[in-house]
Amino acid sequence: MKQFTDQLGTVHTFENTPKRIISLVPSQTELLFDLGLEDSIVGITKFCVHPFHFKSTKEIIGGTKNVKYDKIKALQPDIIIANKEENTEEIVQQLSDICPVWVTDIVTIEENNKMIEDFGNLFNKRTNAQKWIDKINFGYQEFQHLVASKFEENAKQKVAYFIWANPYMVAAGNTFINEMLKINGLENIYDNNPKYEGRYPEVVINKMRIQGDPDFVFLSSEPFPFKDEHAFELGRHTHHAKTIFVDGEMFSWYGSRLVKAFEYFTKLQEKLYVYK
Repeated sequence: MKQFTDQLGTVHTFENTPKRIISLVPSQTELLFDLGLEDSIVGITKFCVHPFHFKSTKEIIGGTKNVKYDKIKALQPDIIIANKEENTEEIVQQLSDICPVWVTDIVTIEENNKMIEDFGNLFNKRTNAQKWIDKINFGYQEFQHLVASKFEENAKQKVAYFIWANPYMVAAGNTFINEMLKINGLENIYDNNPKYEGRYPEVVINKMRIQGDPDFVFLSSEPFPFKDEHAFELGRHTHHAKTIFVDGEMFSWYGSRLVKAFEYFTKLQEKLYVYK
């Protein structure tokens, strides 16, 4: 019997290494694949789009917040991988009647790497896990050096990161997206803004000028499909902000995706430098 503790502090006990895995989080599905666990994954959500072939080779068990309980039970999983932000407490409690539900809680790169280390230990993929942690740390250090040496003029530019329209919602503090903005040297005008509560608050866009007046407005590719009309409308409520469509996966997907994210951020820094 081996005991492991997830990122909410819940202790899980396993007689053997879990062999049948259901993942309720797209970015963690990608990570499990990259750790070499494709054959162990038996169920995923409809939002788990990477790797692409999984949608035809794995059982779809619903969405991240609306799972099909009976379908999950029929798959006889040894473990279900969830996340505090992506999945509800009710889902976690309900699924715990089937098998252990491992819950991650990630805001920082350090917490991201701890998740990878945990998966390495949990699924006996320690060598693969360490390789990905090393890649992420190397990419992070290289990107930090690049920002400090080449794009230091971008630092402290103000940004508003929109994730939804009708109503307009943004990524605020205590989110992984906010951490990625900080890594890029950008100041999120909704981080610790006393006017708005929560991690993804609904905001009044006609008050952007007096509540931060950003230099850039980022429109995420997910979960909302922003269009040019949204960019135009938001731009009207700032003095001089440039509106940029950004890849939401690079800002909100943790796990092994960070390796690609640092490459994406390098190109983004070049774009911001031109716009400045």
